[in-house]
Amino acid sequence: MNAHRRKKVLPHEVGPASPGRRIYSGPDGEYLTRVLPGETHTTDEPKETIVTILGSCIAACVRDPITGMGGMNHFMLPVSETGLSNTDPCSAATLYGNFAMEMLINLVLGHSGCHRSRLEIKLFGGANFTQGPAMIGKRNSDFVLRYLANEGLRVTAADLGGGYGRRIHYHPASGKVKRLFLMGASEKRAEAEERRYQASLRAAPAEGPIQLFD
Repeated sequence: MNAHRRKKVLPHEVGPASPGRRIYSGPDGEYLTRVLPGETHTTDEPKETIVTILGSCIAACVRDPITGMGGMNHFMLPVSETGLSNTDPCSAATLYGNFAMEMLINLVLGHSGCHRSRLEIKLFGGANFTQGPAMIGKRNSDFVLRYLANEGLRVTAADLGGGYGRRIHYHPASGKVKRLFLMGASEKRAEAEERRYQASLRAAPAEGPIQLFD
């Protein structure tokens, strides 16, 4: 098998990866880059951390540990098979898991020296704010696990499901992830924004336990 992943053709609506939004720069040149729903951001900068806020959405963190190249996506719904609405302002292809995962993996493997067999993959999100058949978080979680299994790619760490939103800080150079649960007003705000399918999520303070994923 070729060490590199065969690139599939994405819909014409899918543009290049988002450059992300730098939201903080420290005195030593370290900075945070925010990823919003429907966006994908990759980097090989050793001092860059990628940040996102998740409710029922999923963020996949993918990197090659040898090259230090990695990135994060943020998708809201599992699969779009037929394409995208021209009337829905948030109907960008990468809001859907099948396009978002394809883009992120291809971007990482497109970097010089990256190999499919070395990919380190961590998954976060998929909260279920309500019970019943419309459990988008569970559908998203089930989709991404099934997608990666079908691709023969191993999940290194996962924190999926539950009833709380999350704030994720991912450092591709080291592979470390800091997860903070959202509670109270922070969680309600994330849930309301997600339901409205807005193009951005306000950065809310985390109010729950912090867990590090090495």
